Amino acid sequence: QMQLAESGGGSVQAGGSLRLSCVASGYSTQYSNCIGWFRQAPGKERERVAAIYVRGGPTWMADSVKGRFTISQDNAKNTRYLQMNNLRSEDTAVYYCAAADLLLPSLEECTYWGQGTQVTVSS
Repeated sequence: QMQLAESGGGSVQAGGSLRLSCVASGYSTQYSNCIGWFRQAPGKERERVAAIYVRGGPTWMADSVKGRFTISQDNAKNTRYLQMNNLRSEDTAVYYCAAADLLLPSLEECTYWGQGTQVTVSS
């Protein structure tokens, strides 16, 4: 089993920044290939925002956040980060991290999910 715990959400004004953290713990942490960030806005489907290989390599960012968001990790801390700059009102959502074997998995292919952290951007 793996546990994922997100933190760092909050309320900011448009143009502001937040850094989300996703801490992984549990027996399965060494067996997951990828960690992804997803978000779900009210009334909308959950969408992929960013993804990273746990052992290093290329990352992936959604077009809607390229140039504003950055995904990174500190493997010594089993932590993945999502740095979010120049936030917009449309970034308002619950943000989740998830573990998967693939860099770009479907929602069903994600094996573990965190509980989510709320990000609210006011204009």
